[in-house]
Amino acid sequence: MNSRTLLIAALTAVLLLFEGQAQKLSAKILDSVTQQPIPYVTVRLNNKGVITNEEGKFTFLLDATIATTDSLHLSSIGYRSLGKPIAEFTQPIIYLSPKAIELKEVIVSNKNYTPAEILERVQDSLEKNYRYGFTKKRLFLRETYHSSIDQTDYRIKESTIAALNKTFLDSLIRTIPKQDTYYTEVLADLLGNDDKGEQKIELIKAAELYDKSKRLDYENIEEKLNEIIKKNVKTDSYFKVKSGLFGAKVETDAIFDEAVDSTDVATLNAELEKKKEAKEQERKNFAFFKGRTLGKLYTSLPIFKNSPYNVLWKPNRYQLSLEDFSFIGDKALYVIRFTPKRSETYKGTLYINADDFALVKMDFENVEALRDFKLLGVSLNEYMAKGSMLFDKNKDGHYGLKYFEVTKGNLVGFKRPVKIIEKNKNVKGRRKQNELHLKVDAKFSAKSKYEIIVFEESAIEESQFEALTESNTVLPQYMPNYDPEFWKGYTIMEPNTAIKKFTSEVSSAE
Repeated sequence: MNSRTLLIAALTAVLLLFEGQAQKLSAKILDSVTQQPIPYVTVRLNNKGVITNEEGKFTFLLDATIATTDSLHLSSIGYRSLGKPIAEFTQPIIYLSPKAIELKEVIVSNKNYTPAEILERVQDSLEKNYRYGFTKKRLFLRETYHSSIDQTDYRIKESTIAALNKTFLDSLIRTIPKQDTYYTEVLADLLGNDDKGEQKIELIKAAELYDKSKRLDYENIEEKLNEIIKKNVKTDSYFKVKSGLFGAKVETDAIFDEAVDSTDVATLNAELEKKKEAKEQERKNFAFFKGRTLGKLYTSLPIFKNSPYNVLWKPNRYQLSLEDFSFIGDKALYVIRFTPKRSETYKGTLYINADDFALVKMDFENVEALRDFKLLGVSLNEYMAKGSMLFDKNKDGHYGLKYFEVTKGNLVGFKRPVKIIEKNKNVKGRRKQNELHLKVDAKFSAKSKYEIIVFEESAIEESQFEALTESNTVLPQYMPNYDPEFWKGYTIMEPNTAIKKFTSEVSSAE
């Protein structure tokens, strides 16, 4: 087969991608030398971009405005950039070649700065390099949460309700799953002032992926408790659950609500209205918490003064070393490592453009616990916070956040006495009727990972922000198993293998 025939065949294969309105281009990017995946590569097509996931994979949504002659551009720190018409990308694997560092290229037009002098120039150039004020961003947020119950020891010190015994408590503990993994994905427009944390969110689409059989089965626990309560507790009694100084009263009247009479139209309408209000509140809460999560992540960016990653603003608190030089495309980068001298929390690496002194990448990791709290038998150790962030130049010449990934880990301990006490309002004299007195020693661990990819960003006026009324009517769609069709027609960050292979033990659709 001659070269002309090969070219025609390749063009035909690529043109097939454009049939319809929601075709896509997918590939995996590998290091040409090591054959290993390259994560967080910037992939651009017609001023729009995505990022490869940790496995080096990306998917780019194609539409009718894209021609086979349009070029796809790939760039990553330490590699030669690659750009060529998409008609030439006919294989599922793309290789990037490492770029050799030539010191002369870095310092030919720059003074031999110290690390402190470089950071001083970064700070002086912040307002020139980055857009401050109100913006609108189209972004994708993926949250991964994994929890584990590591220990559930207890000892019954006293029980005057025979049904509340070790056999019952053991069976109750067995209903609680020992491990749980939960994914949330959100595509949204975020408007606001990043520095001040003023954010409004307009959700576009959202998904939840988890196994219901691995979540805490409240209904099963309630059913068991109700059986015991009905058999052993008078309807005018109530339980008071106490752990040391803390207690919460639970009325048994609330447990014994009668079913609504189906012929009582007024009551039925009232119940329907309550459910409608509850659903509306659920939507508002979901949007509120996603907006708050994004707001917290944005205000933590190192370009802002109040960032916990404060090396740009307080460099004298860190040991700085110019370790290396690198490249992103043809742009030379200073590589500066920082470690705290005294009480700062993070160490890491900064990648700074040698031409305009813009921070283009930051890797960070905590060197001490973010919080280590112990009081009255309750402990919380936030032992891990590490991640990376990438900044890229937008078409208006300003840098903006392109990708932000952070993983947090914590350990929780509970070693306290717990009392469940039955009391009665109408019994004269001593109101206390029965009690279950336990000594509980439990330990839990959890990891949360947050990933943001920003597709588009533009400046807006404060008046535009103020005029926007959030109208979030989006709730996440529950998926017991990964559904590759859910995001069809939308550009997102390619899911990793763990997400793609996720299945529930008991699949059920809502």
